[in-house]
Amino acid sequence: MTIYSWNMLFRNRELNRALDFIAQSDFDVFCLQEVPDAFLVRLHALPFHHADAVDVDRLFAKTNRNHLVILSRYPITASGSLPWPDYWPLLPLRTKLFVRFMRPLHWSKIRNRNGMYADIAAPAGSVRVFNLHTALTAPHLRIREFERAMAERDPSRPTIVCGDFNTVESPRMSILNWFLGGSLADTFFYRRERTRLQKHFVEHELVNPFAGGITHPLSQSQLDHILVSHSFTIKNAAVLPDRVCSDHHPIRVEVA
Repeated sequence: MTIYSWNMLFRNRELNRALDFIAQSDFDVFCLQEVPDAFLVRLHALPFHHADAVDVDRLFAKTNRNHLVILSRYPITASGSLPWPDYWPLLPLRTKLFVRFMRPLHWSKIRNRNGMYADIAAPAGSVRVFNLHTALTAPHLRIREFERAMAERDPSRPTIVCGDFNTVESPRMSILNWFLGGSLADTFFYRRERTRLQKHFVEHELVNPFAGGITHPLSQSQLDHILVSHSFTIKNAAVLPDRVCSDHHPIRVEVA
């Protein structure tokens, strides 16, 4: 199987090229985050099986809805949403002021956040695929959301976990952890979240083939993930150079 994951950026200005990239990629499973509302219809028209869920509602003057999408060459037998909590009322004043200050860069209040999963009838048997976009807020909340998703996992079934985990692990951007509701320790000990997250991967017997890599140039961090259970053998993993007008690189893993 060949698996792709890509946060395409909700304000991507090259949607025709993005559609061509997706349609022409040699994938078995393709997970997308931040899919714009209008683009969802174009994805549904592609000759693949699909499942989707609301990623997030961005509260600008008009609500901007983004979606999570799983495309598959094989039948999808079941799918479901994983609702995330609304953290906004719990966030400190500094976070709310920071989001307002960043409004010119298209930041906003958000609500109705979700993860999702789909069961795919692959030739070798059923596989559960998760597509997650965890919170850009305090690190412990991101890990909590990852664990919420893993509660829906059957350890006896092959599992693939894709998505943008927003794990900031570079000193150049770790101050975001404090501005967005974390502690000062989350800023200064910027590798701590990655260390903790890796322990969770090990506990769930998931392999991260991009460990130590960079998928998001601005943050110099591995925000994007494709995790696979031990039932798979990883043949190849690649961070694709063309971001297709997103701030994230697409990533690809081939497994057997």
